[in-house]
Amino acid sequence: MIKKLFKRVFGKSVHTRIEGRCHIIPQDVHGVRRDKISPAARKVTDGLQAAGYAAFVVGGAVRDLLLDRHPKDFDIATDATPEEVRRVFRRSRIIGRRFRLVHVLFGEETVETSTFRRMIESEEAETDEHGRLLRDNQFGDQEQDAARRDFTANALFYDPSNQEIYDYHDGYADVCSNTLRMIGDPAVRYREDPVRMLRAVRLSAKLGMNLEPATAAPIAKMKDLLGNVPQARLLDEMLKLLLSGHALECVKKLRDMDLHHGLLPMLDVILKQPMGERFVMLALQNTDLRIHEGKSVSPAFLFAALLWHDVLSAWKAHQDVGERPVAALHAAMDEVLNRQQAQIAIPRRYDTVMKELWLLQPRFEQRGGQRPVRLLSQPRFRAAYDFLLLRCESGEVDSQLGLWWDEFQDAADDRRAEMLLPDDVAKKRRRRKKPSATAQVELPMGQPLASDAFAETVMIDDALH
Repeated sequence: MIKKLFKRVFGKSVHTRIEGRCHIIPQDVHGVRRDKISPAARKVTDGLQAAGYAAFVVGGAVRDLLLDRHPKDFDIATDATPEEVRRVFRRSRIIGRRFRLVHVLFGEETVETSTFRRMIESEEAETDEHGRLLRDNQFGDQEQDAARRDFTANALFYDPSNQEIYDYHDGYADVCSNTLRMIGDPAVRYREDPVRMLRAVRLSAKLGMNLEPATAAPIAKMKDLLGNVPQARLLDEMLKLLLSGHALECVKKLRDMDLHHGLLPMLDVILKQPMGERFVMLALQNTDLRIHEGKSVSPAFLFAALLWHDVLSAWKAHQDVGERPVAALHAAMDEVLNRQQAQIAIPRRYDTVMKELWLLQPRFEQRGGQRPVRLLSQPRFRAAYDFLLLRCESGEVDSQLGLWWDEFQDAADDRRAEMLLPDDVAKKRRRRKKPSATAQVELPMGQPLASDAFAETVMIDDALH
């Protein structure tokens, strides 16, 4: 009650200034103003402080502001429990079971709010046989919350009410010196959570920060621990890496630190395939460019690009033993995706899109008859065309093919008729019959083939064979 009264009277936080290990850095030193924080995040900290709780913007947002970057989101840390946060903000919801958080809703913005947590002591920690923490969810105070974070640059607390930064681990100095340093013993922290090795690579590449030598040293010896991490967590970290806007730098750093093995087959394959490496690097560069331009990015498209040369290799192997091209392509796709599932389980919802993009690629070679016109009507045509352009730019296929489709898709009907090549595929259709269950083939859109489409697929098969 006293804190609430002082808040109303003086209009600012009355939290006791923490001494000892905590350095409190004033605004005139660090330069981050309150108006740099999103209005929704300020409302959360103001609301919690008005209710008598401590509340800070924490982690990556503070780090990014110090680096003069625009944070993707603003997370809040508080001494209020999830239930107490929920009582302060009606438009909020508690999420998670093992690690409960509160999402506070302000229009289209969601502010993630977590309660201070402490690092569990080694004697009471629940770990697997490799030392990975299985349970780490006990409430604590601000100092304990700072100690359990991964890097010093991510353990900074910003109070919008007085514009001060609370620093327990010299994170401010590390940010200023462009250094990424692990809190505590790096070997112990990597054993607790091996994903921190990937996070170290991602953040150092994304932020252009140098990995502190002691932080980097254990990675080479401990990389095998990534094999014990649940696939869902590896996928989440890989998506963050690939969609960070700095995927090209991240992948190069993964390779430099020998962390790429086993994460995605392509990261192994491209080292041996110059054309495949060029294709993948172009795909990553294109993704980074789209993100920086504020354009949408499809994870399915990116995964399709990353695995494409693995599919090509398997496709050739199946044709070399006598399989027809279309059947061989289907078998190659299934083989590559099944192998990938054993390493990082790409969500099944992406599989259909990836297969559609791959299956449409041979159809770009067919430029006679009505097949090009029908291809234009495919819902995935535009994405498949972008995929084709990457293949052209990498030297995998003749660039003239991309130029032909660039003109054809926008041409008038009479010009399209002039552009069509002689149709060397037999026009006589095979006798239509319902395909058996064992011979069922799928269209690129994942729909069962109708008889007309089946006949067209057979003709494409003949042309490719």
